[in-house]
Amino acid sequence: MILKTLFKDSTTTDTTPFSPDEFNAHVMNTYGRFPLALERGEGCRLWDTDGREYLDFVAGIATCTLGHAHPALIDTVTRQIKTLHHVSNLYYVPPQGELAQWLTAHSCADKVFFCNSGAEANEGAIKLARKYAHDKLNIADPVIITAHSSFHGRTLATITATGQPKYQKGFSPLVPGFAYAPYNDITALEATIAELDSNERRVSAIMLEALQGEGGVRPGDLAYFQRIREICTEKGILLILDEVQVGMGRSGKLWGYENLGIEPDIFTSAKGLGGGIPIGAMLCKSFCDVFEPGNHASTFGGNPFACAVALCVCQTVEQQNLLENVQQRGEQLRSQLQSIATQYPNLIVDVRGWGLINGLELNAEAELTSIEIVKAAMEEGLLLVPAGPKVVRFVPPLIVSEAEVNQAVQMLKTALSKLLESK
Repeated sequence: MILKTLFKDSTTTDTTPFSPDEFNAHVMNTYGRFPLALERGEGCRLWDTDGREYLDFVAGIATCTLGHAHPALIDTVTRQIKTLHHVSNLYYVPPQGELAQWLTAHSCADKVFFCNSGAEANEGAIKLARKYAHDKLNIADPVIITAHSSFHGRTLATITATGQPKYQKGFSPLVPGFAYAPYNDITALEATIAELDSNERRVSAIMLEALQGEGGVRPGDLAYFQRIREICTEKGILLILDEVQVGMGRSGKLWGYENLGIEPDIFTSAKGLGGGIPIGAMLCKSFCDVFEPGNHASTFGGNPFACAVALCVCQTVEQQNLLENVQQRGEQLRSQLQSIATQYPNLIVDVRGWGLINGLELNAEAELTSIEIVKAAMEEGLLLVPAGPKVVRFVPPLIVSEAEVNQAVQMLKTALSKLLESK
């Protein structure tokens, strides 16, 4: 696939095509972009600037909960932009209050702070945990434990919290106050806590993803998380769950922690919360709500426009019973991916996930990489996304149909067949 043009310059009457080179001349080179320019979408379908159709199993990286151009979103966006889109948090914002009420009524949380992204939500959780440690636990040098292979965002604090050195390279000095332990390994976690205690560095919080997304689509182990909940309760440690990717119904439950039989003290949401409109939320129980005016803020966070859209997403997920669809389509997809794995035992070593966040893990010794499979699928009209060099991720909109799952699997089969024949 060779992309020669992106789009025409809409800022003038010039109809000369806008090329990738011109794009790159003005936009910072922070993404390894695929050679594809998308122009419009509907449901689980996207079309590029040449009019070619794609089946979208990326959903803006687990973000477009209701797919593209959903009628309920169109109505809400149109109505709200005509009414009021931004005033700042100097005033009461009714849609913000309504959204917070819905979120607390449908979760274990009592209070909500709104921001603009997952990284900001996690940053807020880190700040809240530190302030709680100082104000309530009298800890002068609090430590937050996170997991190896985790991903929590791109701010300096959240890349430090992220247990992957590749994201931290070139950005030192990193933020102090973090330690790391292997994911789903309770023995290692308890050893890390003991080691920190012996060095008089007190643990104030443990921050984990209910399912590691960027770390390879690795679901949390039930016994691991239940023991962590016990440890946190016994020691007065806050349990923070990063639900940025797995929350808002993607796991087949509204929140990922519901798959683990526990409740966190703090959890974060973003991505799917706004269905593609930027919004983030940090939610907590009342006992650790220690923020006061001036401690934390966000100019754009919780504005009327974003909150109205997010409330529409929440209500649509509930009213259309999309969680049932997520469960059914997820089981269908995993079953069919497992059949492909059986067909290619030397290539595929695992199929795993919850609901509509699923990963196909490649053999570490295999010549193929996840990027190669993603590119081959794109040639067939299927959009997928890697989760590391050896895991292909499937995160379609929550409205995906049975027929669309079947079509996606067939496209993947064709892509794999052609790719292996060319090797």
